[in-house]
Amino acid sequence: MASAERSKKLRVLLMPFFATSHIGPCTDLAVRLAAARPDVVEPTLAVTPANVSVVRSALRLHGSAASTVVSIATYPFPEAAGLPPGVENLSTAGDERWRVDAAAFDEAMTWPAQEALIKDQSPDVLITDFHFSWNVGIAEELAMPCVQLNVIGLFSTLAVYLAAAVVNDSDSEELTVAGFPGPELRIPRSELPDFLTAHRNLDLVDNMRKLVQVNTRCHGFAVNSFLFLDKPYCEKFMCNGFAKRGYYVGPLCLPQPPAVASVGEPTCISWLDSKPNRSVVYICFGTFAPVSEEQLHELALGLEASGKPFLWAVRAADGWAPPAGWEERVGDRGLLVRDWVPQTAILAHSATAAFLTHCGWNSVLEGVTAGVPLLTWPLVFEQFITERLVMDVLRIGERVWDGARSVRYKEAALVPAAAVARAVARFLEPGGAGDAARIRAQDFAAEAHAAVAEGGSSYGDLRRLIDDLVEARADAGESALQPL
Repeated sequence: MASAERSKKLRVLLMPFFATSHIGPCTDLAVRLAAARPDVVEPTLAVTPANVSVVRSALRLHGSAASTVVSIATYPFPEAAGLPPGVENLSTAGDERWRVDAAAFDEAMTWPAQEALIKDQSPDVLITDFHFSWNVGIAEELAMPCVQLNVIGLFSTLAVYLAAAVVNDSDSEELTVAGFPGPELRIPRSELPDFLTAHRNLDLVDNMRKLVQVNTRCHGFAVNSFLFLDKPYCEKFMCNGFAKRGYYVGPLCLPQPPAVASVGEPTCISWLDSKPNRSVVYICFGTFAPVSEEQLHELALGLEASGKPFLWAVRAADGWAPPAGWEERVGDRGLLVRDWVPQTAILAHSATAAFLTHCGWNSVLEGVTAGVPLLTWPLVFEQFITERLVMDVLRIGERVWDGARSVRYKEAALVPAAAVARAVARFLEPGGAGDAARIRAQDFAAEAHAAVAEGGSSYGDLRRLIDDLVEARADAGESALQPL
């Protein structure tokens, strides 16, 4: 009886890109799908062996029950990528990060193992990262619906799609993104994602057409965002024919499960408990974007000179040590953490006044849902574009630095300690820009929580996604029974 009931469930296989910033929200989506329709959905995460621990860490945040409703399947990471054994994630690849990207986009490297796993699992539905475009063809071959998961917001996604059509038309150092909703979007060429500018002889327009064709062959795309935040960009994306259907199911970090508060009490939370309300700036640059030792040194001196309390999460893998005597001079006013930190709990803490962030989409969403204003310091990929959403559209943050910047960190100007100190001190001044940004951020936080609550837009879209996929499975089954 149990096996018969199991076979009736919608078996969903989710396949994220080899990065913690993708695996995390993909795991969150799997949990949300199972929680929304526990009697209908049976999710499985497909990752390479070294990334299993990333999935398990993400599942633990949802409580012990999550690991019983979400399964994990593995397939081998390509040896041809040329990475040491066990290095299968952007966060652990160091200066060899490009090899992880290359493996993800190289059909010859990654497609065979993924196809073998998909056929072995024989799911009803495939939810795949956009990196793995060939999975759409595999799904078509197996007559199953395929959904692409977009782990960044539609503002940045749409900007990249539209910029690709014009980036090669001019040698101008600043690009105007034609047809973008709202205020004119102008982006320096140095702040565009590498893949748009690294190969000027590449026919980006043709490549974008191919990407759109892949998108429109999919059943639809699921986005880690919510309509109140992204509505004009969602509408433009659909009107331009970039996808068949859209499901806006975020923020996937919400609702935050009770288990988050009960995973021990890290030292950083106890430290925050000792600080006054809205007094601390939290600093974190995410899981993989490179920052030079010299720049970290200037940041440390700037935080010291700001006179403000700070909590700084530093990646242990970077091996960076602060300037001599710095920790003694800072004393209890600052806390440097090299281990994992409970970012959502830090942002939700009453002592946290601002979040100095690299503008990765997961971090931006977590800041928004906590109602915390942002100090922006983008580093790579689409982060410089996302910064424009934060500053110019949502108006919930300010830049740390207005000098020369670049997605290639070796080409970016060094942000001096004095600029860091000035930006932090000014943003945390009572009655200043940080307070105005906080008021707006709290409004967006209320909308984010409303979106995932019963009756909200994301609540409805998550269930619509499940219902549509159940119907698509039934249609595929009926088609298979039709005589040739």
